[in-house]
Amino acid sequence: SQSGTSMLRVACDGDDVGAEVSIDGVFKGECPVDMTVRAGTLKLRMVKKLGTTHERVFEQEIRMGDGTVKKIEARLGSEILTAEGRRIEAEKERINAERERKAAEERRQVQEAARLREEERQREIVAAERKRKEQAELLLANLKAQGVESGNGKPFRDCADCPEMVLIPAGQFTMGGSVQEQEQSDWIVGPQHRVNVPSFTMGKTEVTQGQWKAVMGSNPSHFSQCGDECPVEQLTGTEIQTYIQKLNTISGKQFRLPSESEWEYACRAGVRQMYCGSDNRDDVAVWGGNSGKKTMPVAGKQANAWGLYDMSGNVWEWTQDCFNETYSGAPSDGSPWTAGDCTERILRGSSWYNTRWDKSALARSHLPLTVRGNGGVGFRLARTLP
Repeated sequence: SQSGTSMLRVACDGDDVGAEVSIDGVFKGECPVDMTVRAGTLKLRMVKKLGTTHERVFEQEIRMGDGTVKKIEARLGSEILTAEGRRIEAEKERINAERERKAAEERRQVQEAARLREEERQREIVAAERKRKEQAELLLANLKAQGVESGNGKPFRDCADCPEMVLIPAGQFTMGGSVQEQEQSDWIVGPQHRVNVPSFTMGKTEVTQGQWKAVMGSNPSHFSQCGDECPVEQLTGTEIQTYIQKLNTISGKQFRLPSESEWEYACRAGVRQMYCGSDNRDDVAVWGGNSGKKTMPVAGKQANAWGLYDMSGNVWEWTQDCFNETYSGAPSDGSPWTAGDCTERILRGSSWYNTRWDKSALARSHLPLTVRGNGGVGFRLARTLP
């Protein structure tokens, strides 16, 4: 390097004014500034502090000749972190990393707890299903001792006030009407679909006025003069659930309404006929052509192959299923359809006043849960084994 001195002017404007100027690490003043410097290669550095964490910097190597004068127009760069800013950012990263580590550990613990709960739940489900099967096998053994077997139509009672029930075998069937059948009547819907139905029990008859009075102490029926052996009718879906809850308390069993697929499966009893048990409606149904414009005592017509009476006619029967206009998306395992318009439920079977129902085994209607209906709407019970 040379031994003489030179003049260096560092100029700046705008936000860069006031930046600290140093040469070879020695502070020389604030920009703009004139200074005497040695000849040779110099390192110019300018810094404008922006608080404690950020700064703007200009750096440049300058070659100064002996006795020369040079002007530098400085333009500071974009904001960067100061040493303190880097320390703070590093601390933030450490804190965030620790926070994320703790959060990840908490998530792991939550997931592990959920996994353990799910394992316990699955064990409980398996144990409950094992117990249910054992109880079902015991029930079936007891019923068999009484001569009751799936599909043989012999009824049994779960309690003195309980309706007689019939054991329905497990099986498959095609539910719904064909395209041709749908064209014949607005009461018939599709598409046809296969349904697997587990074994269950179904009321031998519609619940009678006498059976209703034994549990509820009153009789809402329009045709109350018909007598205790006639179907109870003119009641809401809500009232039916109250009856079922009281009967379950009395019996210790879990009675319910059948699903729509259970109803149609039980109606057919393994045979596809026009009505539930026959192709001749007068054989099995109380309908508009033979009813005398009123309900009639239950079990007055021929039963179907599984010992169920009045599945066609006498009164429409409530099911559990929410209303859907077609069977598109319907369950295929015999369970009730809980999606759709659940303020209304499906009715099956037609009644004493219907005359235009060419396919009673397929006919369906619907009614709001809170509507009492008329003297043509009743119900029968179902129960899952045991």
